Amino acid sequence: MMKEAIIIFVRDPQLGKVKTRLAATVGDTRALEIYIQLLQHTFDITSPVTADKYVFYHDGIKEADIWRAAGFYKKLQQGNDLGEKMNLAFAEVFSKGYYKVIIIGSDCLQLSSRIIEEAFIALDNCDTVIGPAKDGGYYMLGMKKLIPSAFENKKWSTDTVCDDTWKTILALGLTAGFLPVLTDVDTEADWLESKL
Repeated sequence: MMKEAIIIFVRDPQLGKVKTRLAATVGDTRALEIYIQLLQHTFDITSPVTADKYVFYHDGIKEADIWRAAGFYKKLQQGNDLGEKMNLAFAEVFSKGYYKVIIIGSDCLQLSSRIIEEAFIALDNCDTVIGPAKDGGYYMLGMKKLIPSAFENKKWSTDTVCDDTWKTILALGLTAGFLPVLTDVDTEADWLESKL
């Protein structure tokens, strides 16, 4: 078993159930097409990284999809809100003996294998690593041990998530490394910006 692991949160690509904010302007069919592209991109950039990969499904585990490749392990998200789901996912993966764990979603076209590798390197010298998103959230969070309070009392899907998480880490006397600010794709403008 490797010492490093990547948690990937995904949704099942179903018409009308993904990228609803994007769909408001481009329609459900185009939003689904874009999400499928984002899933493929996430697969493509995580595949070459030397780490075990755990794909946590939101809607139920699917067997016949891109994540059936070697090196990807399938899990189901547990918990009520996003914070609880991430906390439980980290807890499960850390329980397997990993020293460094990062979590990403499947929404960031600008994310690369190199940035993921930089996150693991940053954890050599920091307790946590944060990849800030342009909208005030984060596209990546990494840590060397479980920090439950990083996921508690946060207003998810708002522009304060990244700052509030950083304040929690500081209050615990822990350190954080920061990655480049990238754009998560939630809207049509985000999608167009990400492709520049």
